[in-house]
Amino acid sequence: MNKKQKNNTGRFLMYLAAVVLLNLVGATLFTRFDLTRDRLYSISAISKKVVSTLSEPLTIHVFFTRNLPAPHNNTERYLEDLLKEYALAANHFFNYQFHNVSPQDEETGKTVNENQALAGDYGIYPVQIQKIEKDEVKFQKAYMGMALIHGDMVERIPTITGTEGLEYKITTVIQKMNNKISALLRLPEKIQVKLFLSSSLNIVAPYINVSGLGEIPAKVETLVNKLNEKNYGQLAFASHDPSADPAAAAGLAKYNLFQLQWQKQVDRQGKEIPGGSGVAGIVMQTSRKSLSIPLIRVLRIPLIGDQYQLESMENMEKYLGDGIESMLDINEKIAYLADFGTPPLQAGMVGPNQPQEQDLANFSGLVADSYSLQLVKLKDEKIPDNVNCLIIAGPKEEFSDYALFQIDQFLMQGKSLAILLDPFNEIVPERNPSYYNPNQGPMYVPLNTGLEKLLAHYGIRCRKSYLLDENCYQQRQDPAYGGGEQPIYFAPLIASPYINEGSDFMKNIERLILFKAAPLEIDPARVKEAGLSARMLFSSSAKAWEMSGQINLNPYFIQKPQNAGQQKIYPLAYVLSGAFPSYFAGKPVPEKPLAAAAAAQAKVKTAAVKKDAPKAAAKAAIDMSKIKTAGSPIARGKAGKIFLIGTSEILKNNLLDQAGESPNALFLMNLLDFLNNREDVALMRGKRQRLNLMGEIKGGTKTFVKTFNIAGLPVLVVLAGILVWIRRKNRQKRIQLLFRK
Repeated sequence: MNKKQKNNTGRFLMYLAAVVLLNLVGATLFTRFDLTRDRLYSISAISKKVVSTLSEPLTIHVFFTRNLPAPHNNTERYLEDLLKEYALAANHFFNYQFHNVSPQDEETGKTVNENQALAGDYGIYPVQIQKIEKDEVKFQKAYMGMALIHGDMVERIPTITGTEGLEYKITTVIQKMNNKISALLRLPEKIQVKLFLSSSLNIVAPYINVSGLGEIPAKVETLVNKLNEKNYGQLAFASHDPSADPAAAAGLAKYNLFQLQWQKQVDRQGKEIPGGSGVAGIVMQTSRKSLSIPLIRVLRIPLIGDQYQLESMENMEKYLGDGIESMLDINEKIAYLADFGTPPLQAGMVGPNQPQEQDLANFSGLVADSYSLQLVKLKDEKIPDNVNCLIIAGPKEEFSDYALFQIDQFLMQGKSLAILLDPFNEIVPERNPSYYNPNQGPMYVPLNTGLEKLLAHYGIRCRKSYLLDENCYQQRQDPAYGGGEQPIYFAPLIASPYINEGSDFMKNIERLILFKAAPLEIDPARVKEAGLSARMLFSSSAKAWEMSGQINLNPYFIQKPQNAGQQKIYPLAYVLSGAFPSYFAGKPVPEKPLAAAAAAQAKVKTAAVKKDAPKAAAKAAIDMSKIKTAGSPIARGKAGKIFLIGTSEILKNNLLDQAGESPNALFLMNLLDFLNNREDVALMRGKRQRLNLMGEIKGGTKTFVKTFNIAGLPVLVVLAGILVWIRRKNRQKRIQLLFRK
């Protein structure tokens, strides 16, 4: 072997050793680079914090059928990558395992059967998915779920059909379990689970098609014992029969349990049924709070009447589990103003001349996933000290100075307000049966709640007008009436160029839709004088205008302004932050208004006092004018936040989806996180945004792009082919010239 060969061999061995060493290093020092804009394949800082501070073992069992069709195969890969990220950030208490639960027609074996049985034990069952095979649509059953075991607790995500919001779901479940364990361990007393079931109900049970009442006490006790194993033995069960124990029946009215009363009668077989009454339900109770769980549900069916249905044990287990979480208060609290005409969280009639309020169930359900909503009535009580944010949505009544003082001083404590003001009170006139005018719409009365003067003190106000925008929701028309789309100008679409993404909680909010919104107006000089900062979150497009004075929101009667100069950009949402100056600084503390009866009684007492005032003054030993009430308003508080928008419609079901996947839902939940100083959670939730929309494009540009895609690309291909053909011809000519020489 010559010297050159030796050098080549040595160089090859060195390269080989370097490759082996690099592989060894790569196997032990694993790292990844996430180059996506929103870091979709990396877990957020809050997720890393949650798994790195685990104090007890957490095991995640993943049940996923193998070789699933697209897009479900991508979901499994994404989930596996995500769990690897969790494992890299977690401490030694974190573990996860994938189980093969493929159907037996694909893969048989004892292990598969055991894994399927294990999945069933955790409440993970197969779901039906669709796949296309040989141009045929077929259906397949597949397992796609996971169970999380933390200490003695088990939580599950039974169906994972996509990657959307998966990190948020996993992290919130782990965080919830952590909080639940801590709350259970520091409970000063056990949670009392009391079953109230009257034996007298057995008399009428056969007639209302309810069977198995006698087995309920044993089943509920078994259920409580099962839950006790997962909740560190913090449940205490007791069964009571109000029919046999009058003491147990005392005080049950306050729990609003199911109660049935019946009169003495004779059935069709001539058997006499004695009259009586009975109670059925469960009360969960601690010294601080209580809640009720129904055992029998009443279904009111038109033309048929009331039907009675006994709750299943599966539902009872869920209700008891949810009840434990409610009793523990493991979620942070948010206050919701429930008086002064704000819409109720459940649907109901506000008044004889008012439209029925749309249900806020979607909003309250979304908030309940992360927070505990606490209703506050400022007419009767103060804002609790244990909440950091108060939601004031669409009040219709004027606030007293006392109520404004409570709101002002709440803000002075460095807390947050979410104010959603409606500019008008919409009043629907009563229909006269003898005369009905279909063109008679609702009346719009400007609202003045008193909050306006509080906000003006901080340098911001809500205009008494509705915003109309050419960039708006387009309603499809019935083909029978000509078809096409009708623009709903008072339902503006807020596009990305008009959304301020400077804050983390506003990132990935690509589009919003509003309804009956009022523009906002800022006073920069007043904001600066108050030492605050104002941040506009989003605005209308440049094609917006106002409707004020005579309001008519019939889409067919709304005309765009003739002069283009009347259209401009209007601010629609602001956040003020800083140490707010009190509106009541230097003013006396307002007194709480008395109720009507108390006011009348106080008036009589005042008259009597005035009558005896001369005598009392003569007997007075000291000057009463020198005695002052202790306490004064906080003149300037800690740093707080106010969010203001000119509509409360954004909270209603027609703009919020139940699953919380729409941009509107994402924005509201991120906003609440921001107001509660949990912007890291908002950043993680922002990964759920699915829309990645293009910017606003003019009509001419759209036409050009469409034409180019249809005709331009084929023309380019033809031209490229011609150029290649010409190049080949020229090459042939050059070769021929070379050989001719």
